Amino acid sequence: MNPFRKLDGLVAPMDRANVDTDAIIPKQFLKSIKRSGFGPNLFDEWRYLDVGQPGQDASGRPKNPDFVLNQQRYQGAQILLARDNFGCGSSREHAPWALEDFGFRVILAPSFADIFYNNCFKNGLLPIKLAASEMDALFAQCQGTAGYRLMVDLEARTITRPDGKVIPFDVDAFRRECLLNGWDDIGLTLRHADKIREFEARRRIDQPWLFA
Repeated sequence: MNPFRKLDGLVAPMDRANVDTDAIIPKQFLKSIKRSGFGPNLFDEWRYLDVGQPGQDASGRPKNPDFVLNQQRYQGAQILLARDNFGCGSSREHAPWALEDFGFRVILAPSFADIFYNNCFKNGLLPIKLAASEMDALFAQCQGTAGYRLMVDLEARTITRPDGKVIPFDVDAFRRECLLNGWDDIGLTLRHADKIREFEARRRIDQPWLFA
């Protein structure tokens, strides 16, 4: 998992509440567990005018010109503005995989579904909860300003707007430490690799019949 410390990123606004995980990555794409390659199918039913299928080359598919992420001004966005209850619905981990594979590193919203929120941290995404009034201001500025960018500083736990306003945010200390160091669940386990090897070597001596 890539560490996250600071990001000066282009912002895209998704002005919809209750965006569920089936909208983020539709069910037909859940057969793969490779954790990569889901970006072209992020918000598939909203981005394209046809029905996407697993393994299909998305480059030639007809796009919905009205969908926000298809607009030229938001190409390359790494920060997503969202509304209440983002990531609700089923608990599929493919949802943060698709967002990360598309290029997003930060999602700002007033609230998130709990399981989706936890899955984001485990997959290198930083979900930040902000007051609805702060989100309203960000949406207004983003929609009214081409090339709108934010500076997100996880070390300082701040978001800096282009006008200089600094917005503090809260994040669990353990999750923050994991993101700063790029530790997913496997990475956390491998921090104790020496002790694991010592245990395995000792068990071979104490319980040799297990390895006969």
